[in-house]
Amino acid sequence: MTNLQQKLKDLGFDPNGVDGHFGPGTRDAVISFQQSKGLQADGIAGPNTLAALQSEGTASGADAGGAVTSGTAAGTGGATTGAGAAAAPATANIPNVSVQSVAKIFPGVPVSNITENLPFVLQALDDAGLGDKNMILMALATIRAETGNFTPLSEFQSKFNTPPGGPPFSLYDNRHDLGNQGPPDGANFRGRGYIQLTGRANFLEHGQAIGLGTQLIDNPKLANQPDIAAKLLASFLKSKEQPIRNALAKGDLKTARRLVNGGSHGLAEFTQAFNIGKNLIA
Repeated sequence: MTNLQQKLKDLGFDPNGVDGHFGPGTRDAVISFQQSKGLQADGIAGPNTLAALQSEGTASGADAGGAVTSGTAAGTGGATTGAGAAAAPATANIPNVSVQSVAKIFPGVPVSNITENLPFVLQALDDAGLGDKNMILMALATIRAETGNFTPLSEFQSKFNTPPGGPPFSLYDNRHDLGNQGPPDGANFRGRGYIQLTGRANFLEHGQAIGLGTQLIDNPKLANQPDIAAKLLASFLKSKEQPIRNALAKGDLKTARRLVNGGSHGLAEFTQAFNIGKNLIA
């Protein structure tokens, strides 16, 4: 959150303090920035706003609607690069998926983000048996809708996860549908990664599925490490594979999006990315 506020302040949109709280001043600053860029002035630093901020310089975070299954809001913090972070793999043997083609699916996003992160995503999809065109497009369009800037991110505070004046992410603390067990689960298991995986249950299920046991429960920040974030993305899509394939076979992008998000948040970005991509990837 402080990264977003500082970025806005540096660009001349004063958030009325860099205090880590998404208050009225920050919202007004976001709206002013959005208006200056001809974006929808909704006060939410979502994927399009994030991309516009990044085009002005260093990355910040994103903030959007509330999580249901995988999550919907991106935010503070980029990839974790500490001990255990893997080097980028050689790009998986998936033809016609290049940095240049993917950059067209993510307009305004620094090409360096795609160069650094695409190999992890393609390798994870290939390893999970999801290296075909439809599932690659599903993954890329999901990243576009969830984080927008092609880096693993953590969710920002917003009205969807934090009550006015309340502890950050406390609206998630007792979300039993997410497997949360009370404070500090809301903050610990807020949306993270490329897909904005959210909730203790998802962190446990997909952490185990990719061979981490309970490591994501003990250290949720690992979900923002690029190699792990990519494997979590692939694992989540794999868990919904057949329904997703059925929806895509019918051209039903709304259902495909709902299977990941639980709703329609980010549907416009998802649909745009998918449709651009299907004309670029053979």
